[in-house]
Order: sequence, then structure tokens, then C-alpha cells
Amino acid sequence: MTPNSAQIIIRNKAFEWGKRTYLMGVLNITPDSFSDGGDFYTIESALAQAENMVKSGVDIIDIGGQSTRPGAAEISSSEELDRVIPLVQILRQKTDVFGSVPISVDTTRALVARAAVEAGADIVNDISGATFDSQMLSTVAQLKVPIILMHIRGTPQTMQKLTDYRDLIGEIGGFLESRIAAAVAAGIDKSQIIIDPGIGFAKTYSQSLEILQQLPKFSFLDCPILVGVSRKSFIGQILQQPEAKQRIWGTAAACTGAIANLADILRVHDVREMHDVCLVADAIFRNQS
Repeated sequence: MTPNSAQIIIRNKAFEWGKRTYLMGVLNITPDSFSDGGDFYTIESALAQAENMVKSGVDIIDIGGQSTRPGAAEISSSEELDRVIPLVQILRQKTDVFGSVPISVDTTRALVARAAVEAGADIVNDISGATFDSQMLSTVAQLKVPIILMHIRGTPQTMQKLTDYRDLIGEIGGFLESRIAAAVAAGIDKSQIIIDPGIGFAKTYSQSLEILQQLPKFSFLDCPILVGVSRKSFIGQILQQPEAKQRIWGTAAACTGAIANLADILRVHDVREMHDVCLVADAIFRNQS
């Protein structure tokens, strides 16, 4: 997005696209997510992590109950609801800490999206670009909340076998353009749509790097861009670091690259460290100091 081009208000918080980089903190309520599976599987540990994120300067907390790592098994909608809804409710009850913090729900199911928003969530983050559930777009339109549409091919079980592109950036852009059009046709205001090129989802190491290098080419879509590079395997490959939690500095470098190419939101695990990265990179690349 170009500076001063647009803003949206979420839970009385203004997101002014182009002014600075916003941080979305990852909170996986799962036993099997790729880098933090099981770490925040209890309400107590998840609540403590959410509080740490707020203290560290998070802008949005993204709660997910279904792992989307490569090969992840799909769980039932009732299990996903049992993981996500109680935490959303508890965060919303603690108004002194979380009252003004937008909550995103990371789900591909309209049923879960509706229940989460009714419990107090503010944003729907759909890794399928709202293709897995035909009711997602109409549900989000009814709920009148922003939606994040991500590019993917296949499912988490199959996506890493579907990385053969003739024109990587063109095909991602075309997919996102079609999903934006479908969202608008369903009644979602264009200003409520955020896009995500889906780094690591049906993408190889070199393709993930190409997306970061070519990020400005998605500006024709005229939507804020979310980038998720945190702890991902392409960073591990560069660093020769198999342990996801040991990729913080590599993540910092990738985040800096995303900011240099005008990403609007970064989805990260290590909020405190990436908050500092954003402050410095924004001062350099956005003239924000």
C-alpha cells in the first residue's frame, strides 16, 4: 500500500496502512504446530503468552486451533471450537489487558469464524483464501469484520507437492485478485480485505525468497499485505538450523526485507524481538522515527 492510502478501525484501533508496520502475534492452541505446538496448549499458558505479547507491543493476536504446518492432520470443527472459543472469551473478559487489542481467528471454517467473532474476535484469517468453506465469505460479510485472504494450493496435507508454477508471482496475484473479487461480490467491503501471499504454503525455498523480493508487485491489488515468515523452513535452510525456535535472527532479517518491500503486517512468534526490528526498519524505510 502506498503511504496514507487507507486506514481501517478495528476495536477502536486505527490501522493506517503505509505509516508503519503492524505486528500480528501467533498464538497456536495446538499440540502440533510446526514451531510452538504444545507450548500454549493450556488456557493458562496461552493467557500468559497473550499477556507477554501485549507487553511486547503486539498489534493483533492471532488465535489458531488447527495446525496448518505441512502434513498436519485435520481436526473436527467441534475440537477446533473447544480450543479457540474459551480463550477468546477469557481474553475479552480481561478488559484491563486486552480490551483494545484486536483478536484474529485463524480458521478456514465459517462455523468457527462466526463463533469466534460472537465470542469477541475481530478479524478472520483464512489460510485457504476462503476456498475450503463455501460459506466463509457470506459469513464474514454478515459479521462485518475484516478478512485475511491467503494464497495456497491444495491443503496442508498436500501443498508441498503442488509447487510447480509457470509464473509464481502472476499466479499468486491472479488467485488473490479472484478471491478479492469473490469477497466483494459476497458483500465484504474492499477496505476490509487484507492479502497474504502465503510464504511456505505450496512454496519452495526459492519461491519463498522470490515472493519477498517481488512483494511490491502485489500492490496492484490495492489491499494491505500481510507477510508470514516467522521461523519458517526457508530461513532454516539458509541458516542450516533445523530447530524452528533458533531462527529468530533469521526471522528478523526476513522481516526487515518484507518491511523494505512495504509489507503492512508481519505475522510473528517472537513479538518482543520483531517489535524492535519494526521500529528500526520503519525508521529507515518508511521515514518513521
